[in-house]
Amino acid sequence: MSTDIHGGIEFRHPGADTDYYEGEPWVAAMDLWPLYDETDYAAFGCLFGVRNYAGFQPLAPDRGLPVDLSSGMREHLGSCVAEGSLYGASWVSWAELASMDLAAVSPTDLHSVTERVERTADGVMCTYEPRTVGAVLGPGTDWPHVFAVMKALAGRFGDDGVRLVVAFD
Repeated sequence: MSTDIHGGIEFRHPGADTDYYEGEPWVAAMDLWPLYDETDYAAFGCLFGVRNYAGFQPLAPDRGLPVDLSSGMREHLGSCVAEGSLYGASWVSWAELASMDLAAVSPTDLHSVTERVERTADGVMCTYEPRTVGAVLGPGTDWPHVFAVMKALAGRFGDDGVRLVVAFD
C-alpha cells in the first residue's frame, strides 16, 4: 500500500496580534491536492522524513500539527491525525522552504556517490548521479506549483506568515 500526502497551505492573518481582529490567527488558504497530487517518497523524505528511503536530512520532520492550526485545516486533518488514520503530521514555513539548499545531496544515494559515475556492464552504459534536493522538489515535479502559491502568499503575509501543513496515510 502506498503512502499519500494530505494537507494544505495556511497564512497568518495580518490582524492576528491587533485589538481589532477577533478571528483565528491562521487561515486555511487552500488544500494541497489541486497543486500536488503525487506519491513521491523522495520528496516526502526530503521535506518531512516520511518514507525517507533516499536518506535526506529532512527539513521539517515530526513537528505534529501546529497548536494554532486553522479551523479549516483542523477539520481537514485534525480528527484523522488524532484517531491515527493519518500519521507523520508536520508543517513547514515558506521561509524554511525558500532557504533550502537545492544542491544538497542525499547522503545515502548509491552508497554515497557524490558525483556523476558512468559504468558499462554487458555493453550497457549506466549513469549514476547523486539525488539532489532540487531534483526531488524542482522542475519536472509538482512541487513548484505548491511553492509558487506559497511564495505569492508570502509576498502579502511574509515568509514566516505562510506554511504548509501535512499528514500522511
